[in-house]
Formats: sequence, C-alpha cells, structure tokens
Amino acid sequence: MIDLHCHILPGVDDGAKNTPFALDMAREAVREGITHILVTPHHLDGEYVNHKQDVLTQTAAFQTALATANIPLTVFPGQEVHLNGNLLQAIASGDVLFADTGNRYLMLEFPHQAVPAYAQQMIFDLQSQGIVPVIVHPERNVAIQQDPQLLYDFVSAGCLTQLTASSYLGVFGEHVETFTQQIIDAGMGYIFASDAHNLKGRNFRMDRAFAKLTQHNGQAAADLMAQHAKQIINGEPVAPNDFQMIQTKKKKRFFFF
Repeated sequence: MIDLHCHILPGVDDGAKNTPFALDMAREAVREGITHILVTPHHLDGEYVNHKQDVLTQTAAFQTALATANIPLTVFPGQEVHLNGNLLQAIASGDVLFADTGNRYLMLEFPHQAVPAYAQQMIFDLQSQGIVPVIVHPERNVAIQQDPQLLYDFVSAGCLTQLTASSYLGVFGEHVETFTQQIIDAGMGYIFASDAHNLKGRNFRMDRAFAKLTQHNGQAAADLMAQHAKQIINGEPVAPNDFQMIQTKKKKRFFFF
C-alpha cells in the first residue's frame, strides 16, 4: 500500500516530533500494510517553510534510520504545498517537491476555510506547465462542503483529489464522513492517503478505509484507488474517472399563511 500524504518526517512541522516518534509511526504504518510513503511536510502555509533541499536531506537521513531500525518502509521526499500567491515563483526557483520525480503531480492544499478567488487561474497556470494538481483533503474544506460545485469544477478542469482515510472513518465528524462518501460516489475521489501526524487522533487508518470502501463501493473501486496512487508516485498518466455533481438534498420550503 502506498501513502501519498503523511507528516512522518521528524521535527519539521506539526507531525512527528522527533526520530523515535517517527519510527514508531513507521512501525504502525508497516503493520497496516503500508510499504511506501511520500513524506509531505507543510510548505508555504504561513507557518512552515520546508525548503526542497532540506526535505531531500532529511528524507535520506530518515530512510537510513528506518534501515538501521530494520523497518521495511520506503520513504520518498515530497511536500504538502499550500496554495498561495508565491507558488509559481517557488516552483520557478526550484523550491517545490512533487509527488513524482518527473514533476507532474503536485500535492496542493487549499486554506481550510475557503477556496481563494485566484485558485482557478493558479491551477490553469500550473496545468500550462504540465503540472497536475492533486487537491488534498477537499472533504475537509469548508467552502467545498458548502458548495460542491467548486470541487466538480476543479475535477472537470483535470485536477485529481486525495481523500483522507480518517475523514472516511468519521474522525473529523459525521458530516465530513458523509461528504467523503458523497465524493466517492460521485466519482471525484482518486486516492486515499493517511495525512497521519501521530499515533492517536491523526493515525494512518488506511487499511480500515480501504475495507470500508470495498464494502460500500466494491473491490474494483478499492483497486482503482490503489492503482491511482501507484501511477502518481511513478509519474504515470491517470485516466479521468467517470464523475458527476454531488447530489445534495434540497431543503424543504415552508410557507406560512
């Protein structure tokens, strides 16, 4: 199993606080059947700046620590890149890591409460450079929850999506869990990832998410998500899903005379 969003790199953001903690997370990941992890420390989110060269060096050191501890886990350097006005400049200056070595897939995070007005133009500019944005945890974005048309428009434009395993299992509440299922049912969910930060509330849960997906949507749906993750990490093209708008229940109108 491949996990393309994980804050396991020690001491760089709000994830693993040190190497022993990160190794404990790695052991848990292996127990769940995860074999490969793209480390995705926060980058350009207003709080954390994890420069490309630093992440490359730290990932190599962590891989050595994994080997020393006899933990059969392979890690790749990446970033969870926050959407902001400096993103194109950061890419041009070579300070952004992609999910693949071919610089095709970008793990892109929106602000939690909103989708900026310039997001559509920014995504167009990224795609003009041959970059495919993978929108991370859209199910937890308040603006997308309130207006699923936003997500539909981004997927229609060629973006992929990464749903969080914990979201699908109710860790962030029933509303997020339901919305995650709606995204899947509408064909707009491309991969599961853990977005793991620790061993408690923000744990991996990938195995349970895939089990639930298999139960609700069938083995083929689970296999397709796993295939997409492999294609992304390898820099291979991902065929678009058949997708549709999320069908939301219309509120009843009450008339008083």
